[in-house]
Amino acid sequence: MALVRHSAVAGTFYPASVRALAAAVRRHTEAATPPDLPTPKALIVPHAGCVYSGPVAGTAYALLASHAAAISRVVLFSPAHRMPFRGLALSGVAGFETPLGFVATDRYARASVSDLPQVREDEAPFEGEHCLKVQLPFPQRVLTDFRIVPFLVGDTAAYEVAEVIERQWGGPETLVLVRSDLSHFLPYERARSVDGATTRAIAARRHGLRPVNLDLRGSGDTAR
Repeated sequence: MALVRHSAVAGTFYPASVRALAAAVRRHTEAATPPDLPTPKALIVPHAGCVYSGPVAGTAYALLASHAAAISRVVLFSPAHRMPFRGLALSGVAGFETPLGFVATDRYARASVSDLPQVREDEAPFEGEHCLKVQLPFPQRVLTDFRIVPFLVGDTAAYEVAEVIERQWGGPETLVLVRSDLSHFLPYERARSVDGATTRAIAARRHGLRPVNLDLRGSGDTAR
């Protein structure tokens, strides 16, 4: 498949101008003061509009700056917002495009999960979907040369996602990038409590956590 998925969010979730978008990404990444740590293997980064989530995203991507040349593959996992489906959808297009340029997909990495029943190559969930596209400008400016493996996660068991991650884990050349706002639809204090528990669990590397029962009615992402 030789199709290119163009950005449908330029001018809404981030600036459509190359100069303005590059300046926004640079401002958010340069404002961060990252600690001197080894290259992160995985990042969890929000996917709201750049004006809202940009400072948090910039802080995460700034961790990659000194290791940019070592990363040549970015495996993206994002929640699906536009249509319900079972499993994980994998895009088979040649690449994604933003105002900052074209990013090719890694067809060899796609082949490594083609036998998994929970993975389906399906373009329909990607139509109008913003969560992958809204953060691509950050690795485009921070990394030097990389390909992507874009997954959208639907109704999927945690072990099924883990199986895909294991297949895609690779070595120091691979970054696993999880797109999630954690929660932006809960009351403020409840969001702090739920998200705080999540971040502590991640930091402690705890597994097998029971999901929190949340009322998702009325939730959804906008440019804000």
